[in-house]
Amino acid sequence: MGSEGPSPAVTIHVTGFKKFHGVAENPTEIIVNNLQEYMNKRGLPKGLILGSCTVLETAGQGAIVSLYHTLQSSMIKDSAASNSGAVIWVHFGVNSGATRFALERQAINEATFRCPDEMGWKPQKVSIVPADGGCSRLRETVLPIEDITKSLAKMGYEVMTSDDAGRFVCNYVYYHSLRFAELNGMKSLFVHVPLFLTIDEDTQMQFAASLLEVLASLH
Repeated sequence: MGSEGPSPAVTIHVTGFKKFHGVAENPTEIIVNNLQEYMNKRGLPKGLILGSCTVLETAGQGAIVSLYHTLQSSMIKDSAASNSGAVIWVHFGVNSGATRFALERQAINEATFRCPDEMGWKPQKVSIVPADGGCSRLRETVLPIEDITKSLAKMGYEVMTSDDAGRFVCNYVYYHSLRFAELNGMKSLFVHVPLFLTIDEDTQMQFAASLLEVLASLH
């Protein structure tokens, strides 16, 4: 045996959303609220720390204030814990028309909301981060999204990669998260899930747990 110590743990922080127009019960709120207990019962895989589970308002500015507070407070906690391992942000959002899980490759610097968010905001062709330039600016996850998707598909999940996270609050949050992650040496991933009517709650909880396990195994 070598003298090397154990590999630094991967810390994964998770977010979901509350209800919004047309979706009275957001599955991601339930997934995120129950994930810590679910993972504890299932058994956290070696090398994985579930850092925080946060439910955001389904509103551009409402979500971002909470998101940045959570991002920054988690940085302080992770630093205090002297954990030099990777930090990954996983954001769950619902696509009410979807029939499978979708791992989003990228976010675009454009907010064009099809309906007002939960704070009444309905931007059209607005740059999410004006300092980044125009609405055509893209930010991509640095995670190996194809490999992650294949691993989850082998486990039996209906899952795909996607190049379009929409222009609503999901894309808005993902763009901010990808930008924050790049600036602070972290990684970020957005996952769209269907309604529980399409894929039941237990399967979605299993999927969320499997995703975290796959992410932990990459490092």
